[in-house]
Amino acid sequence: MSVTPERSVRRKVAYVLPVYEEAENIAVFHDAILEATAGRPDLDFEFVYVNDGSRDDSLDRLLALRADDPRVSVISLSRNYGHQMAVTAGLDAVGDADAVIIMDTDLQDPPRVSMEMIGMWEGGVDVVYAQRRSRQDSVFKRSTAWLFYWTLDRLASIEIPRNVGDFRLMDRKVVAEVSRYREHERFLRGIVAHVGFRQEALLFDRDQRHAGTTGYPLKKMLKFAANGILGFSTMPLRMISRLGFAISGISLLLALYVFGVRVLDPESAVPGWAFLGVGMFLLSGLQLIMMGVIGSYLGRVYVEVQDRPLYSVALAARGDRREESR
Repeated sequence: MSVTPERSVRRKVAYVLPVYEEAENIAVFHDAILEATAGRPDLDFEFVYVNDGSRDDSLDRLLALRADDPRVSVISLSRNYGHQMAVTAGLDAVGDADAVIIMDTDLQDPPRVSMEMIGMWEGGVDVVYAQRRSRQDSVFKRSTAWLFYWTLDRLASIEIPRNVGDFRLMDRKVVAEVSRYREHERFLRGIVAHVGFRQEALLFDRDQRHAGTTGYPLKKMLKFAANGILGFSTMPLRMISRLGFAISGISLLLALYVFGVRVLDPESAVPGWAFLGVGMFLLSGLQLIMMGVIGSYLGRVYVEVQDRPLYSVALAARGDRREESR
């Protein structure tokens, strides 16, 4: 009696693609990702576009893509929640995929690189993160990025790779673990580093943005940097204690000096009003800085205790279903 061999189950790879006012890039990007994935007909692909409250016609163009390609899913958030929340919404939606690739739609992250990620994943790597070998950014952005990673490397309690964005592939078990982290002030690349598993870098050359402007102006960059430092390090709090001990030591030495002058050479003692005024302002400034750092941590605790939903979905079109909030 002949035995019919079992048909192998096709593996599924889902792309999570956050979109914020990328109307000019969507069609070009989708063509590029279709060209890249065409070389792997043995895999099933899903393209999950997450519209992060765009005010242009990005949503209409995404829905047009879905009408032409059933593999396209569209999730539209009720307002602009930010890049990290948009990615989180996409990860929450694709729990059935064997692997998930996160990338932006401005073509700075080349879709062809994702094919190399899939190859490394098939070789047993759980997380493949794209590490920038070169980048087509301004001197200011390169300098601030270097400063951020230099600071984070010295403060963070875990090792977070340098020159790495959110462009990465994650195995389904890693996605499941990342989805358990529900903090509001999110720093996803830190969360992925925190969960562990086998993680390896894939070097690539980052391209220029195809069109439009960056979704990370200076204000958002500073907030993002604060999330990375405050979310994965208590070093600023320890530095406050060390600074307090240092100032106390200097004050003690100064008190001994003043006492010595008063006792040994009282005639040379001059009332130090200027020194006293500068010292008062210095200590007042340091106290305000310390209160600000403590307040930042306390504010994060306040937000987490509220336990509000991370995001709200206005429209979800995936598979044969389309749901809109009313």
